[in-house]
Amino acid sequence: MRIMLVTDAWEPQVNGVVRTMKRVIAETEAMGHVWEVVHPGQGFMTMPLPTYPEIKLALFARDEIEERFREFEPDAVHIATEGTLGMAGRAMCLSIKHPFSTAYHTRFPEYVSARLPIPVAWGYNFVRWFHKYSGKVMVPTPSMVEELQAQRFINLVAWGRGVDTDLFNPHRRIEAGEPGDPFEGMARPIFLNVGRVAVEKNIEAFAELDLPGTKVIIGAGPQLEELKRNYPEVKFLGARFNEDLATCYASADVFVFPSLTDTFGLVVLEAMASGTPVAAFEATGPRDVIPGSNAGTITPVGGDLAAGAKACLDLSRATCREYAEGYSWHACASAFIENLQPLPAPARKRFWQKIRLRRRKKPIELVIPPPLNMGPTRKVKDKDEDA
Repeated sequence: MRIMLVTDAWEPQVNGVVRTMKRVIAETEAMGHVWEVVHPGQGFMTMPLPTYPEIKLALFARDEIEERFREFEPDAVHIATEGTLGMAGRAMCLSIKHPFSTAYHTRFPEYVSARLPIPVAWGYNFVRWFHKYSGKVMVPTPSMVEELQAQRFINLVAWGRGVDTDLFNPHRRIEAGEPGDPFEGMARPIFLNVGRVAVEKNIEAFAELDLPGTKVIIGAGPQLEELKRNYPEVKFLGARFNEDLATCYASADVFVFPSLTDTFGLVVLEAMASGTPVAAFEATGPRDVIPGSNAGTITPVGGDLAAGAKACLDLSRATCREYAEGYSWHACASAFIENLQPLPAPARKRFWQKIRLRRRKKPIELVIPPPLNMGPTRKVKDKDEDA
């Protein structure tokens, strides 16, 4: 299929939406599918997201999206985010009566409420409206499906995630004192957190834990400098990528995931694939992955996460790896393709015939220059197609 993706989240952003969609694209391209990706970094006028300037919101994008839609002639349209590009893509699809699918990657209402004085209920009113006409709303976990059903969402389908078991691998582990140790000079054991350093991630809950050894945070974000000032005993290593990041995962002793708002948490699987057990609160994402795995511990929200983290020190790293191997990006990508909403073949042919006919009938606007010194340029609409 020819698939158009409209997303407000793309590189250089580093988050679960970007990482998921890039991997899905790579997997599905290997299956023969073709993509057209519309994202903010393609010359659109943008403005920084209030309270989060690293994220750029594209403005006045609908005409450009429609033009690229007509040129690419996609079989299916997927809208990944609820931002300004997502809204423009949604409006286009509704206007031209083309089906589309969406995804609920992020707890949008909770994130907005954490940053701005906007009630969570207002946020849910917005996202329920946004996804209302989506043929399929792809949601990361079954428990997230249940939560959204309680919020009166419709057309929900669980769509899991995968992990790169080649990149994130226990063989990358470097023990204390060995050359290349990413935590050189730090007291062991190493309790690690990886992700966007932002208020909605509840990182303070990790930084305040009473744990032996060293607490390490990897990532960048708007809350980084504040946390550095407030928790000088915590080691902040900044953003790490690819093999460097994978080595940090594998060389840590426990991964601590304090987030209460993530819909899945790819980092949980990445840690497990690296052989590192995970301590997390019983929130959406971890409660769908960790229970019964013997690859981590689950602590009730408000409970003793430090006790759960210490208990992880006794878990088998081999078991963590074995469990993570059950999550495949190929299966994730295949499910994505199944959940798309393409037009049926007969309807598709008629649809594009109508679009092409409409373009040919569109009046041509001619600009006729005036004689010298005879006033401003005037515009004339010529209805003759052959003019």
